[in-house]
Order: sequence, then structure tokens, then C-alpha cells
Amino acid sequence: MKINKIRSALYKSAKVSGDVNAVQKGTIGKRIMRRAAGKTTGKLLGKLFK
Repeated sequence: MKINKIRSALYKSAKVSGDVNAVQKGTIGKRIMRRAAGKTTGKLLGKLFK
């Protein structure tokens, strides 16, 4: 198994774990907004430094 596959699986499991934790704490709305803001920022920076 390649390191990239292991790394990808670890990141996905961490994302799911964070989602579960946010649901338990009742902060899922805040998490969704932060993830959306992060995606938007990443896209903008990607276009800027193309």
C-alpha cells in the first residue's frame, strides 16, 4: 500500500471524526460555515497564484 493512500485515508477519517464531534457538541453549523469559507479561500488563492 502506498503512503498516499494511507495519508488520504487518515485525512478522511479525521474529517469524519471532526464532523461527529461537532454534532455531539452542537456546533455543526459553525463547522459547516468554516469548511465553506476554507474552500472559498483556497479557490481564490489558487486563482491568484496560478
